[in-house]
Amino acid sequence: MQQRFTGTSRYVATPDLMLAVNAAITLGRPLLIKGEPGTGKTQLAQEIAHALERPLFEWHIKSTSKAQQGLYEYDAVSRLRDSQLGDPRARDIANYIVKGKLWEAFESDVQPVLLIDEIDKADIEFPNDLLRELDRMEFYVYETRELVKAKHRPIIVITSNNEKELPDAFLRRCFFHYIRFPDAETMTRIVEVHFPGLKRELLAEALAAFYRVREMPGLRKKPSTSELLDWIKLLVAEDVPPEALRSDDPKKSLPPLYGALLKNEQDVHLFEQLVFLHRRSR
Repeated sequence: MQQRFTGTSRYVATPDLMLAVNAAITLGRPLLIKGEPGTGKTQLAQEIAHALERPLFEWHIKSTSKAQQGLYEYDAVSRLRDSQLGDPRARDIANYIVKGKLWEAFESDVQPVLLIDEIDKADIEFPNDLLRELDRMEFYVYETRELVKAKHRPIIVITSNNEKELPDAFLRRCFFHYIRFPDAETMTRIVEVHFPGLKRELLAEALAAFYRVREMPGLRKKPSTSELLDWIKLLVAEDVPPEALRSDDPKKSLPPLYGALLKNEQDVHLFEQLVFLHRRSR
């Protein structure tokens, strides 16, 4: 099996991102990835698993998620119901232990990749509640009096959108990397991966228009990489000509199919106002 991550044919990884992934693997520490939404944080774990030929376990965190759910849950309600119905399964409590993603990863016969996605959505205590398990790679199942140990230390990728601060004790145990928003050169490579036959003129005009929108001061939500890819897909499907995207076109205030880029009415209105003021000043 390949031991070092060098990106994949479908995921453009910058040298500093590859360095961070391989450093976390070498240290055996979780890789904490931050960056704007839509910069490929979640996909990174999937591509690491694909490139290194490892099984992938994904734990997508919600606001109601608890750390215990990643280990296991005891379904006491089902056991009570089965016991009332005389089901012989109710005699063995192990039949009602539901394994979480950490348990599944710990049981893997080869080193897996474990994604803990958007950890900042959960309660502030959620990361601290996982410290012992991530440190020792083991946990105790009190209902069955069983100690579960990891066969192999997983490659752990943890993503955060910075919705809330993470505890210092948790941060100390991670290798941190911030995915910067791609520059035009990197973005060109990303687009070419998804649209290999895209005409150069359309690509150049689309990227210029995209970065003009992102650089508008005061936007509440700047368009992301994933939104750019959606927009280009629409431009191709609707056969929009490159000249329709140029900023010197006096007939338009918004890029065609702008709904793929701007996601709220305040940003649309702001964009129209700034374009209008720009025209008056010319």
